[in-house]
Amino acid sequence: MERALSKRVGRCEPSATLAVSATARRLRAAGQEIIDWSAGEPDFDTPENICDAAIQAIRDGQTRYTSVGGTPALRAAIAHKFHRDNKLHFEADQILVSAGAKQALYNCLQAVIDPGDEVVIPAPYWASYPDMVRLAGGEPVFLPTTLKQNFRPTAEQLDQAISPRTKLLILNSPSNPCGAMLHREDLEGFARVLRAHPHVRVASDDIYELIRFDGVPFCNLVQVAPDLSDRVLLINGVSKAYAMTGWRIGYAAGPKDIIDAMLIVQSQSTSNPSSIAQAAACAALLEDQSSVPDMVAAFEQRRNYIVAALNELPGITCLKPDGAFYCLPDVGEAMRRLECPSDIEFATLLLDQLRLAVVPGLPFGSAEHIRVSFATDMPTLEEGISRLRDLLD
Repeated sequence: MERALSKRVGRCEPSATLAVSATARRLRAAGQEIIDWSAGEPDFDTPENICDAAIQAIRDGQTRYTSVGGTPALRAAIAHKFHRDNKLHFEADQILVSAGAKQALYNCLQAVIDPGDEVVIPAPYWASYPDMVRLAGGEPVFLPTTLKQNFRPTAEQLDQAISPRTKLLILNSPSNPCGAMLHREDLEGFARVLRAHPHVRVASDDIYELIRFDGVPFCNLVQVAPDLSDRVLLINGVSKAYAMTGWRIGYAAGPKDIIDAMLIVQSQSTSNPSSIAQAAACAALLEDQSSVPDMVAAFEQRRNYIVAALNELPGITCLKPDGAFYCLPDVGEAMRRLECPSDIEFATLLLDQLRLAVVPGLPFGSAEHIRVSFATDMPTLEEGISRLRDLLD
């Protein structure tokens, strides 16, 4: 007897980024020498003071359930972070702590989206956004951008994409997968459009906020347009800036009605995140911040190298990212030189022939591109370039 699975799962694909990373790990475990440009996490260890805080929490017996929305101490630390870094004020009941920023966004979609609702997503986008929308019963609507426009959508594009069915707009700056940042003028244009469409809420994924280069300033929609604060949810976490990906702590701050609804979703799914990781996150947000600029300086050095090196290769064009630790080179000409019909086949060829792991651009909404992570050491970047050069030459 055939037992059918749910239709909503059938509408989704496994995470492309996790699949490539898993393949690279499997080949490495089998003794293969893999150059991994796919990993979406810093290659640095978590700072020692954060680890010490976790150890102390264990010794102090902080090993039990916490409030579903997070410990009072961590919610206070998050409120402090918003005041210190963004000059924004949030009360404790406007903050929710989750098992990663991804869980916070998932909670938001489950709390806000009904079947048939539309969610506007600028492309290129983080590969999980569309399927998370589909799991909530919604329909993703994409705003395509190109390398020529620096992967920054326009207010006119947003206005044309909004319909009576639009429920939510997802913004991500700095961007995964391309590292582009939305500038103040971009957000001001979006704000003008959103004021004309009061039925649309916004989820702002700011997880790469602190990883920025060349002094490019960060701002989110609430900072630019405070009058829209009752419609904007800010999502962030400690994973990227503090090298804490495995600790699984993200958070959201925004309108109390959305936070309350997300609390219901979380209470019936994951409940509270790890009590020990929450203690560590307090240390990350409140204690010495010097590890962040040190890590960002290393990423910037790597970015400068990899972008220049990619642009020297025949058939590849790469935009210099403003932030995060990814770039999204256009490999269309290189694909045609190698007779690869798609970026998926191109990425497969690189892994099979060069043992170089990259993520194809199609799952990010950018065909004929690949995502390159420079969250790895310089020898790994240099060896990957050497292998690519040999293949393309």
